[in-house]
Amino acid sequence: MARRGVALMGVCNVTPDSFSDGGRYLGVEAASARVGELLREGADVVDIGGESTRPGAPPVDPREQLARVLEVVRDAAARGACVSVDTASDEVAAACLDAGACAVNDVSCLRDEGLAKVVAGSGAALVLMHSRGSQEAMRGFGQYPDDAYGDVVADVLAEWQAAAARAAAVGVPREALVMDPGLGFAKNGRHSLELLARTRELVARLDVPVAVGPSRKSFLTVVDRHAPPTERLGASVMAAAFAASAGAALVRVHDVRATTQAIDLVRCLPRGP
Repeated sequence: MARRGVALMGVCNVTPDSFSDGGRYLGVEAASARVGELLREGADVVDIGGESTRPGAPPVDPREQLARVLEVVRDAAARGACVSVDTASDEVAAACLDAGACAVNDVSCLRDEGLAKVVAGSGAALVLMHSRGSQEAMRGFGQYPDDAYGDVVADVLAEWQAAAARAAAVGVPREALVMDPGLGFAKNGRHSLELLARTRELVARLDVPVAVGPSRKSFLTVVDRHAPPTERLGASVMAAAFAASAGAALVRVHDVRATTQAIDLVRCLPRGP
């Protein structure tokens, strides 16, 4: 699946309020067109979600999530796409897996073990992203206390491993798991930048694939303080290319074509002595 050594997960937010593209792909027609665009640009996985994960976002009822995403998932799967559904709801996950999704992307770090039970019997992959608490309770972009972590890599790994153990206890095989360090989730800019910088260490310390999702996130403003999400392309692409070069198995991005170009070019260049 990963034609360039790393799989590209293209983002399709079927929401009115996502932080960078809320409202652009709301509705089956617009979302399905977005899926087609992502596939043409080279996405290996299409990540479809019906609930915003920005800080302060209210929870979305599973029925509303399904009204937004189920037909989009079904259409994408019918095209032969590898589809991931971005949800923390077991009800949404079950329906989307039945409709052809092959993975569940859980940004809650397995807040509800019912989600793992759904995945356990499906043969699907489970992307467990490190986070703390709900999106609704999360503080604003990057506003998280510096002392919330000791060693951010060690702490994130320990908490992720605890979630992975809960998943295993209900039958999710280890080989079905993917680890995401959760850049920007319950972390400030310094935490996220350090996690990105230490991607190689994360990869080395785990026996499962690592996914990294830096795309358009607020920590990228370390290089352009006032850039809004849609004007963080250069930093987003560089962050994804760096993660790929450090061994990440998957990068989650909004801008698939630009990221593909960057990763492919890096792989064309000679390595240093």
